[in-house]
Amino acid sequence: MKSCITISLVEEARGGPFVLWDGLEASVNYAAELGYDAVEIFAPGVEAIDADSLGKLLDKTGLKLAALGTGAGWVKHKLQLADADAGRREQARSFVRSIIDCAGAFGAAAIIGSMQGPSGHTGDAETARGYLAEALEDGGAHAAQYKVPLIYEPLNRYETKQCCTVADGVALLESLSTDNVRLLCDLFHMNIEETDIAQALLSGGKWVGHIHFVDSNRRPVGLGHMNYTPIIAALREIGYDGYLCAEAFPYPDPHEAARQTKRAFDYWTQS
Repeated sequence: MKSCITISLVEEARGGPFVLWDGLEASVNYAAELGYDAVEIFAPGVEAIDADSLGKLLDKTGLKLAALGTGAGWVKHKLQLADADAGRREQARSFVRSIIDCAGAFGAAAIIGSMQGPSGHTGDAETARGYLAEALEDGGAHAAQYKVPLIYEPLNRYETKQCCTVADGVALLESLSTDNVRLLCDLFHMNIEETDIAQALLSGGKWVGHIHFVDSNRRPVGLGHMNYTPIIAALREIGYDGYLCAEAFPYPDPHEAARQTKRAFDYWTQS
């Protein structure tokens, strides 16, 4: 398993659960200084990322781009994939495809979380789930050209009425014609929704494609009450060799949150 940390460039999300906020260059350099393997970036849109500059920065530091988030599609642009309006749904899909293209150039995946439709999505649940499935079909097929999957994240009940558990997510992915979508299992959401986090990961098996490594209170690992022993054991049992990425509040501040997560990553992956 490899270490990863989130960097947010979205001012509208400031104060949210992203660790580093000090601009792309400073954040990537700090992640490299701490020995992280990769970064996960949340940008307002592809126009905020200069691919050439980012490529040089990653080459210089030796870091990888693990993923790009699409969350700004909802937070900044109010686009969601379950919108009742067909035109707005297409705008949302286009935004996702642009993120896939940007990430794919680096061999990285795009993540769909909040863009799946918030708790107040319009339309009935079955229709909204159908719209989400159509978007995942579209995004998964689009991502295939880069030989990377599209990553879909079940969220807790307070953020969506779509999929809230790993089992829900697996059922949705198994219903698709594309085999190029995988689950992001966020330990914070799982702490709310799952009866047994480790068992949920075991059940997720091959569908588990990315992990948000965070504690029960959305603070960095080690600052809540999560029991990681069975979680790490479950990930090892399913052969997970992807990223454990810190999507946590920058508590008590971004630099210490980054240091705390790296200490926790080293402890749990080396023990």
